Amino acid sequence: MSAEHRVVSARRTVHASPATVFGLIADPARQPAWDGNDNLADSAPGHRVRAVGDTFDTTLTTGAVRRNLVVEFAEGRLIAWRPSEVGGVPPGHLWRWELDPADDGVTVTHTYDWTDLHDEKREARARATTAERLLASIDRLAALAARQD
Repeated sequence: MSAEHRVVSARRTVHASPATVFGLIADPARQPAWDGNDNLADSAPGHRVRAVGDTFDTTLTTGAVRRNLVVEFAEGRLIAWRPSEVGGVPPGHLWRWELDPADDGVTVTHTYDWTDLHDEKREARARATTAERLLASIDRLAALAARQD
């Protein structure tokens, strides 16, 4: 499969302040509330992401725990992480959020990039992560942000 098929994105304008939207993304404890993949069950509070190199753990709906390594970060504009099993090497997929100010809020782009994923056990799940699921995450994020602003 070519690399262009392994990068999926969704984008929409969210009618809330960029700081509010970014705060929801950068706080792992809030992520299960807006996860459009319905894959996240829990993440402990108090681990707000602030820099490249930060890590946070998330419990999946299956009960498995994933350690997420932040690999891209610009406060209020960009955050991306690579999940892995705790103590394991990231298998090669990445979740990215980009925020760009818009006249009526913020344009949010959510990307799932599995270009470097070479674990056959994970490929079916990766293929199931569609633009519609990414957009569902943005939609849920927008609803939460609207209640906070």
